[in-house]
This record gives sequence, structure tokens and C-alpha cells, in this order.
Amino acid sequence: MSEIHIHTDQLQVVPGLIGGFIFVLGLCSLITKERLFLSETLLSMVFGIIIGPQVLNWMDPSTWSSNEYQLTQEFSRYALAIEVMIAGVTLPKKYLLKEWKSVLFLLLPVMSIMWLVSAAIIKFTFSLSFVHALAIGACIAPTDPVLANAILKGMFAESHVPLRLRNILTAESGANDGLGYPFLFFALYLMRLGGGKAIATWFHSTWLYQVALSVVIGAVTGFVCRKALRYAETAGWVDKESFLSSSITLALLLVGVCTIVGTDDILCCFVAGNSFTWDDWFRVETEDTGLQETMNGLLSMTFFIYFGAIIPWSAYTVENMLGPWRIVIVVVLIMLLRRLPVLLASYRLIPAIRTWQDALFAGWFGPVGVSAVFYSLETIRQIDDHEDSNGESIRHIVYPIVCAVVFGSVLVHGVTIPLVLMGKRVKTTLSTSASSVWNQPGRMSFGNLSAWINDKRQRSADDPQKANQQPSPAYFSPGAESPNPARPKRRNMLSNEALPELSLPPAEIGSLQPPDTNDGLFMNTEPRNISPRHIVILDTSPPLERPSNN
Repeated sequence: MSEIHIHTDQLQVVPGLIGGFIFVLGLCSLITKERLFLSETLLSMVFGIIIGPQVLNWMDPSTWSSNEYQLTQEFSRYALAIEVMIAGVTLPKKYLLKEWKSVLFLLLPVMSIMWLVSAAIIKFTFSLSFVHALAIGACIAPTDPVLANAILKGMFAESHVPLRLRNILTAESGANDGLGYPFLFFALYLMRLGGGKAIATWFHSTWLYQVALSVVIGAVTGFVCRKALRYAETAGWVDKESFLSSSITLALLLVGVCTIVGTDDILCCFVAGNSFTWDDWFRVETEDTGLQETMNGLLSMTFFIYFGAIIPWSAYTVENMLGPWRIVIVVVLIMLLRRLPVLLASYRLIPAIRTWQDALFAGWFGPVGVSAVFYSLETIRQIDDHEDSNGESIRHIVYPIVCAVVFGSVLVHGVTIPLVLMGKRVKTTLSTSASSVWNQPGRMSFGNLSAWINDKRQRSADDPQKANQQPSPAYFSPGAESPNPARPKRRNMLSNEALPELSLPPAEIGSLQPPDTNDGLFMNTEPRNISPRHIVILDTSPPLERPSNN
């Protein structure tokens, strides 16, 4: 008889754990996402913490490679590249050209202030030099497309967040991830070179080579691939599966090319995605397939399971100057001050953000996620590669600080929507209960109280002796009407009495549409058909003539 061997190596256990969790979560996905409004990234991170080395120790990525930082950085690089490609593809036709003012303002002034505010908080909390704080602040300045998609997709976003606001936040999260390089390398060059030489190197090495060249590569590659795919599809050369996966393969191609030439691969992928669907053809052809949402869900859940298992909990000690109270202060202050105040103060300068409610939503939901992990590990790699002695003081603290901020962002943004909806339900329940208690028999309602006061004034004018007479019990019962004949009874305009018959055929009734409500936040933005029960017909017939006394 052959022996049964049970393999408990992590290479066999971890895929089963991740696959099983994603499958079970998928079985109740409608409940978690559309009823409880819980974020999949939050649940995935919690699951990763549970199976990680701090709890069950079923998943320990530090044992998978001799260089855990390199493994994590490459994982985050490819996850970011695919996510920003998806963000670029899902934007409408020529979006960056049409909304260039909003995008440019969010990428330059707003992101710069987010960077400086984050650096100031870190400097004063951990007593670092301002240059070192700028390097750490650059890691958490960009908003994350992985977490942004979790907020901007789904029933809540489609029902409550205007499409224009979803589009501008998607564009911002895709573009500013690539623009994290200039902010990071500005601080790194100041630490390494100092003074004017750092500024000159930063300008030609970062802006001209990394940023400008990546934009050119992305725009040209996206244009050429769009034309090639359009020609192949017209000629009947490409099948459905290859057609749908073309954007993902394009992202992998660009990561390889940009890594070889040393340019900004993240920004290049976003620009290529937008160029790839510049004429809206590919987006329209793939919007009903669900491929983008599927890839986003799998990537985000897998990465945050991994992230939950690699959070360096042992680094948060007083000996490492990363005491728990300092970490909590930094996370809370960054959540409150990093983005929200600047958007509330400047939203009038951003055409896509029209109201203060829009600014409140956009300012609060600017999550810190995968991009922050990537840039923190890029900081460590740059310090090690150039043997920068000035950077050694932050080498061992940049990654733990960033991981703490990412943990706080996933937690806070993941529970915000459920807490808001829970508060609304509690408020509605309390209001309904108070109204029902006030209108119980034996209690005077506000409408009947007004009628009783008017009736008392009338009796006082007619007979002063009856002025102090107690009101009739009828006033204390719900639905009681005033006996004052001088006060005519109102006609119920919504009743079915004296209304003309509905003469519209069902086809015309079904084609009626409600007015556009896309201008305000927390409005239902999806058009819906109007059934006959939604139609209110007012009586437009001329009023009846009063009979003459003759």
C-alpha cells in the first residue's frame, strides 16, 4: 500500500488559503458589498493578519525569498501597473484633454500640499530632519488606484456618487501614482547631493528622462496598439479572449520596457491605457464584460492578504522610536490633514468638483495603499544602491511608518461607508419612533395644536366667558379636524378623486425619464423608467363658478 504524504510547506498551503478565502468571500459577495458595504480589501487584510506570522503563522512571506523587500516591491509594481492601466482604460473618450484643468490642479498644487503636510506631520512626530521627512512624505502623497476602485465601484458609488466625480478621482489616482517619482527623488537627491547640484540632477534625470520619456512611450505605444488591435479585429484575426486581455498584456509589456530603459513604468502604463482607449472604442467594447472589475478584485484581494501577513508589528516599539502612541498620532493626523483641508479650501478651482459635498467626499476618500508600499521600498533600494550614509537614519523606519499608514487607511476608509449608512438608519429609526409616540391617542399633534389655538381665539372674540374652556378631546386624537367653519378643508391634490383618466399608452409611460440628477453628491445618478404609479396628474380644469345668490 502506498503511503499518503501530507505536504505542509507554505508553497502548497498559501495558494489554498488565498483561493479558498476568495471563493468563500465570493459566495457572499452581494451581502458584503451591496448590503453591508464592507470593503473587500479590508476583509482581505484582516484575513492576511490572521494567517500571518503574528497569529496562526500559516503564511510568512519572509521565508519565501532571501530579499523580502525586493519580492514585495516587484509584487506591488505589477499590481500597480495593471491597476493604473485599468484606470486609464475605463476613463471616457479624450478625458485627460477635456478635464485637463481639474487633473492638472490635483496633480500639482493639491499633491504638493499633500506631500508637504505629510512631511510636516512626520517631522514633528518623529523628530526627523525635514529632508528625511520629505522622503517619507513622498511615499504617502499619491492616492491609490487599488483602494480607489474599491470605493468608486459598486452599488453605493453608482447610486450616490456622480459619474464626473468618480471619473476625476480615478484619473487622479492613476496619474499621481506615477508622479510620485519626482517628489521622492527630490528628497533623495537633496540627501545625496545637496544644494544646486541636486536641483539640476532632479530636473534632467527625473522630469526630462523618467517622467517625460515615460509619457512619450506610453502615448505612442497606446496609440500603435490601439490601431493594431482595431485592424486585427476588423480583419477577423483576434478572438474574444485575446481581445479582452490586450490591456493587461500591454501593461506587462510596458513594465518590462520601462524597467529596461529606467523610466517611470507606473506613469507610462496610465498614459498608455488612456491612449489605448482615446477614441472610446475599446472601453465601449469591453465595459459589459466585467473583465476590468474581475482583475481589480483578484489583484486587490491577493495583494492585501499578502500585505496583512507582512506588516512589521515588531518594529513598533519605543526602542525604535516608533512607539505605538506616535504611530497612532501620525495615522490620525495624516487621515485628517493630508488631503481633506486643501480640497475643501480649493474645490472652487477644480471644475470637476462642483460642491463642498463633492470636496468632502474627494478629500476624505484619498486612500493610501499599494503605491505607498512600492515607494517606501524604492526609497530603501535607492539608499542601498548608492550607499547613502545620510539616508541610513530613515532606512529602517520608512517601511514601518508607511505600512502603519496603509493599515490605517484601509481600516478607516473600509468602515466609513457602513458607519455612515448605519448612522442614517439609526437617525431614521429614532425619528420614526418619536413621531409615532407623539401622535399616539391622548397626545396633541402639532397640526391639531394650531387648530386648537385658532379655535380658542375665535371663541374668545365671540364670548369672553368661554375663553378658558378646555378643548374638546377630539383635538387630542390623530387626524382630528378643526371645527372652525372659517377654515376650509384642503383638497388632497394626490387623491384619485376628480382626476382625469390616464390616456397615455404604456409604451409612452415607460419611456418617460426623470430629470438629470448628476450635479449633486449622494443623488441617484442612474436613469430609471417611470411606471404609471410614478405619474401624478394635477387637475387643470377651470375652477367651478360659485352659484349666485339670485
